[in-house]
Amino acid sequence: MQETRVAIAGLGAIGRALARRLAAGVPGIALACAAARDRAKAEAWLNEGQIACPLVEFEDFPRHADLAVECTGADAIEQICTPMLAAGKRVMVLSAGALLPRPHLIDLARAHGGAIIVPTGALLGLDAVAAAAEGTVHSVRMITRKPPRGLQGAPHLVRNAISVEGLNTAKLVFAGSAREAALGFPENVNVVAALSLAGIGPDRTTIEIWADPAVTRNCHSIEVDADSARFSLAIENVPSENPKTGRITALSAIAALRKLNAPLRVGT
Repeated sequence: MQETRVAIAGLGAIGRALARRLAAGVPGIALACAAARDRAKAEAWLNEGQIACPLVEFEDFPRHADLAVECTGADAIEQICTPMLAAGKRVMVLSAGALLPRPHLIDLARAHGGAIIVPTGALLGLDAVAAAAEGTVHSVRMITRKPPRGLQGAPHLVRNAISVEGLNTAKLVFAGSAREAALGFPENVNVVAALSLAGIGPDRTTIEIWADPAVTRNCHSIEVDADSARFSLAIENVPSENPKTGRITALSAIAALRKLNAPLRVGT
C-alpha cells in the first residue's frame, strides 16, 4: 500500500488526538513530523506518550511530509498552506472558515498541483449537500447552539459588546451569512464554512448562532431546499478538551486520512 507521510500543525486538543491515533497505526499513513507554538511543552507531551515525532517549523513541512493537517486555528493558515501548496502537496484544513477570505490559497493549489482537503469535521451531511449542489440548491440554512463558554472571546461578541455570561435563557448572538460568521467567530463555526464550500457558497448560506445555557453539546441543525431533495440534518457534538471544538473533529480527520489510500472508499 502506498504510504502518505503526514505532518500535524498544532498539538492542542485536536492535534494530540490525531498524533495519538497515527502513532498507534493507521494503514497507509505515517506520522512524519509536527509543529507547535510551545516547542518545549510539545516535546514533553510527545516524550510522555512515547510518540516518535520530530518537531519542525511550518516551512519545513514539505521536506518531511506529503500532507499537512492544520490543527492550529485560522491565524496560522497562511504559514501552513503556502509552503505545502507551493510544493504541490496537500493540506487538510480543519479551520475551514479561514479559507473564505483567502481564495488565493485555492489558486496556489491549482497553480502547483497541490490540494486543499476540508473533512466533514463536526458536521454531517456534506456529501448530501455536495450532491444537491450538482443540481439547483434554493437555500441552505443552519442554526448553531453552543454552551455560552464555547463562544466567549469571539471577535463578533467583543466587537459588539455582547455578553454571554450568566445567561438563564438562550440568546441569539448572530444571524447572517456564512462569510460574516467566519469572520466574527473564527474558532467556533468552521462547520458553516465547510457547509458553504460544499454547497452554494458563503454568501448564500445563512446561519443563526445561539448561546444556550441549556445545552452541554455543540448543536447544529441544517435545512436544505434543492430541486433534487429537501432535507434536514441535526447533530449534537460532545466538546473536546477545548470547548470551542467538538471531539468528533479529530475523528473526522482520521477518517479522511484513512480513506486516502484505502481500497474501498465510502462517501463522496
